[in-house]
Amino acid sequence: MLSGRLRAARRHALLPLSGLLLALPFALPVTAQERTAEQRAILDQIAVHVAEAARRFDIPEHWIRAVMQVESAGDSTAVSRAGAMGLMQIMPETWAALRSRHGLGDDPFAPRDNILGGTAYLREMLDRYGTVGAMLAAYNAGPGRYDDYLISGRTLPAETRAYVATLAPRLVDDGSLSRPAIAAPRVTDWREASIFVGSTDRNNSARDPQIGRIAEGADSATDLQHGRIPNDGHSAPAIPAHPHALAPADELFVSRSSSGDAP
Repeated sequence: MLSGRLRAARRHALLPLSGLLLALPFALPVTAQERTAEQRAILDQIAVHVAEAARRFDIPEHWIRAVMQVESAGDSTAVSRAGAMGLMQIMPETWAALRSRHGLGDDPFAPRDNILGGTAYLREMLDRYGTVGAMLAAYNAGPGRYDDYLISGRTLPAETRAYVATLAPRLVDDGSLSRPAIAAPRVTDWREASIFVGSTDRNNSARDPQIGRIAEGADSATDLQHGRIPNDGHSAPAIPAHPHALAPADELFVSRSSSGDAP
């Protein structure tokens, strides 16, 4: 009699569990669909913010997206080891200045404000230095560090050179720069000049063998005498020559056939 009651009790206890197990396969797809819809809504909102920033600061949308992808991989909560914040990885002191100048909100991680702030900073660096490569280098290393590089020739960090090498081809690939390229201030260290190789003509790389040699890395004393970069292990990552990519080569490498001096 007792065993019969125990069996009945077990059956009653299992009934709610069986109902839950039967419901799970139907509930999970709904949860996945809701998650997908939520993610899509977030991406749509990001697209709205990117479009707003592009219009406001006259920066191509795909530039913003490329920088955002490299900086944070789309993670709005990202914080770097150095303390850079959000989608566009803005340093706290830079954020404070941008927030004041452009009337941004209190939260540096808010996608809209972070995207607007980062895009404003790209615009400031482009206006200050005039070229895509310089803009990217200053965005990554900071304008103070980039100015020091221009003045003293002190090598830019490897991270910055790799950053420029990764992003510059993505930004200039379709020639979408909204203003003509302006030569960057004269580079004092010829070993770093491969970051700033460029051309105002889409076909110049085919016509000018020097541009191609700079991109590949020249390796002779004669090349150095003509302002070409030797492959000595100190040169920055080469960026393929491209319209609007950084400064025109003839602004950086003045031929000194009479003296034979390197720049």
